[in-house]
Amino acid sequence: MASDDPKTLVSTEWLAAHMRDPDLRIIDASWYMAAEGRDARGEYEAEHIPGARFFDIDEISDARSKLDHMAPSTEKFMSRMRAMGIGDGHQVVVYDGSGIFSAPRVWWLFRLMGQMDVAVLDGGLNKWLAEGRETEDMPPVIRDRHMMVRFQNQMVKDATQVAAAAKLGAPQIVDARSPARFAGTEPEPREGMRVGHIPNSRNVFYKTLLNSDNTMKDPAELKAAFEAAGVDLDKPVINTCGSGITACILALAMERIGKTDHSVYDGSWNEWGSVPTMPIETGEA
Repeated sequence: MASDDPKTLVSTEWLAAHMRDPDLRIIDASWYMAAEGRDARGEYEAEHIPGARFFDIDEISDARSKLDHMAPSTEKFMSRMRAMGIGDGHQVVVYDGSGIFSAPRVWWLFRLMGQMDVAVLDGGLNKWLAEGRETEDMPPVIRDRHMMVRFQNQMVKDATQVAAAAKLGAPQIVDARSPARFAGTEPEPREGMRVGHIPNSRNVFYKTLLNSDNTMKDPAELKAAFEAAGVDLDKPVINTCGSGITACILALAMERIGKTDHSVYDGSWNEWGSVPTMPIETGEA
């Protein structure tokens, strides 16, 4: 079992032991691909960890963008968190219904907004249920809490910055999609999207960072996975994926091994693959 760290990853045992802490806030950040046919909010309303609030990744996003669930403005993030009773001084624990899938996205959003006391629940709701722990179907009691946001510009990159990195080979670009999607031998799940990857990028499929029970591997195994893919951990990294969800799993894994000079390409392949003028490569890294 990975060691507990309230700024990156905590175990179900840790959460159970801290459930009654007055400044603990729990978030259900479940989100699923359309092909899965799952209703994240409906599942939350039927059963969730006691006290959990539901974080709608698609709604708490930049509504001005045509791209999926882009990071919201600081004002929108603060407004939504206040409505959820989450603010300064709270320790936040985020989980999802897949184990570790969409929760790291919300973990990253908090950090992007300068809120560092946030961790992902290792193994998520599935592990919590498998251990026979308590759940409920009642909404939490909400009390307003003020939040100060300090946007961390260095944590997010746009297409122009990624294009420069692709051309110069620095910072490194690391893609969390499956090897087949990275190579361009499998169609993208979003209709009309080109296939392949950003030039000069490396491929670390997010599932290689997880155990069979969807908990995160230990730091030594995480480091080995990045190094096996040719990632130089002494250099800055831009993480990318399909739409900015699983890139955040790479970001979480990097924090677990002590690497802090990393960022996320928020538009990811959803943006890059839809622009005909953006260069692409196919084949293995």
